[in-house]
Amino acid sequence: MNCYFEYLRVTLSQDLASVRRIGGHLDWIEAVRPVITILQLAERELLLFAAFWFLIGAMDDVVVDLCWIWLRLTKRACAGFISREAAEAPLTGRAAVFIAAWQEEQVIGHTIHHALSVWKQAEFILYVGCYRNDPATISAAMAGAGSDPRVRVVIHHKAGPTTKADCLNRLYTALCDDERRYGYRFKSIVLHDSEDMVHPAELAVIDGAMTDAEFVQLPVWPEPQPRSPWVGGHYSDEFTESHAKSLVVRNALGAAIPAAGVACGFSRDIIARIAGLRHAEGVPGPFASECLTEDYELGVLVRREGGRSRFLRARDADGQLVATRAYFPSRLEDAVRQKTRWIHGIAFQGWDRLGWDQGFADFWMALRDRRGPLTAFVLGMGYVLLVVEGVLGIFRLVGWNSQVAISPSLRIMLLLCFASFLWRAIVRFVFTAREYGMTEGLRAVLRIPVSNIITIMAGRRALVRYIKTLRGEAITWDKTRHDVHPAHASSPTGSTR
Repeated sequence: MNCYFEYLRVTLSQDLASVRRIGGHLDWIEAVRPVITILQLAERELLLFAAFWFLIGAMDDVVVDLCWIWLRLTKRACAGFISREAAEAPLTGRAAVFIAAWQEEQVIGHTIHHALSVWKQAEFILYVGCYRNDPATISAAMAGAGSDPRVRVVIHHKAGPTTKADCLNRLYTALCDDERRYGYRFKSIVLHDSEDMVHPAELAVIDGAMTDAEFVQLPVWPEPQPRSPWVGGHYSDEFTESHAKSLVVRNALGAAIPAAGVACGFSRDIIARIAGLRHAEGVPGPFASECLTEDYELGVLVRREGGRSRFLRARDADGQLVATRAYFPSRLEDAVRQKTRWIHGIAFQGWDRLGWDQGFADFWMALRDRRGPLTAFVLGMGYVLLVVEGVLGIFRLVGWNSQVAISPSLRIMLLLCFASFLWRAIVRFVFTAREYGMTEGLRAVLRIPVSNIITIMAGRRALVRYIKTLRGEAITWDKTRHDVHPAHASSPTGSTR
């Protein structure tokens, strides 16, 4: 590093000496030569840095791609099937569905009404958690429930918002009270968000999988948003690739499955076991109140407690994927805020709270989950490199002809980076087009820069938020409002969970 600074000092001294000698007749290129020298050094270092880390990330992704291809060839990655009769059959045990709601009066009523209309079973209770200082959400929830006995609106004794985990723990307390009061025990607990449009076969699929698993995660399907094809649309690309490939590979490897907090079911016994661990820590329930991604952490803890986790893809009698549909953020600020919460909770808090597992598969997947901050930094440096190249390109167009020396090894790295980018674009196109059609598949490739920019902004904010929590700042439920529900929207504008 010292040699670079010495080289820079000598070069700048020589250039400034040239400036003094030429005086008033100085050519403008000679005047900016010191700037060009600095940009050349930055170009070389950024090329090395970006090429190295891009290749590391590319190798990681390609290995997952190859694993998925192998699973497809061996027919181990194919979706299951559930008939219409099985989807509407009575459950083998009682299910409790938890929804935590704060200022969700625009969507919570639609969510409850839709769930009650498509879930034909009587063996479930929908627990909706509201706050005593949020009368609008309480009213909307009660209106959506009507007189249906399968809904229970639970009002938190605390003023909101606390955290989502705290609200879920209040629902768990209500569930335990009901079990003692009525003398029965639930078989499963299912988590959902206030804006979700559930699938009619969901409860049946989860109930059937609970015979040999303690945790089941079903896919999440971001609804396309005509008014936000870029910001809102990029969620379709990321979730499709994750829930059609990455989690399939994860499931096949036997690694821990992270819970998405939506369309995920847990056995009553494993939840009770985790609640016992939390009780020893002074937490009144199975959900970590101080964690921003309590659902992710809960999924990891299932495996650590000896439970079996499964990620299931199934299609109904009409060929539709059994998945939860929802609108994701349509505005840049909302998308950045949401991903900030994910990166903060999974990468920073996950490292602090969960540590690292010993098994290879779990360790590898934990690395993938927590690479968000590094990905944001590497992408940021990549875009800085583009800016540097653009400025140097302008200088070259107007007469400056000096080029940075690229070694053979760096040239090979750059070629591999380009090839990996093409491969990544093809993979994204294939997975998005398979679920959403050719038009969205093509848009998925064009949306890659949008996804990158959101990741960069969210990574920076997550680091700032994490540092603030280290200094003692309290963690609160950082969320945005939902304005439209997928089941009752003619002109979607988007939302966030």
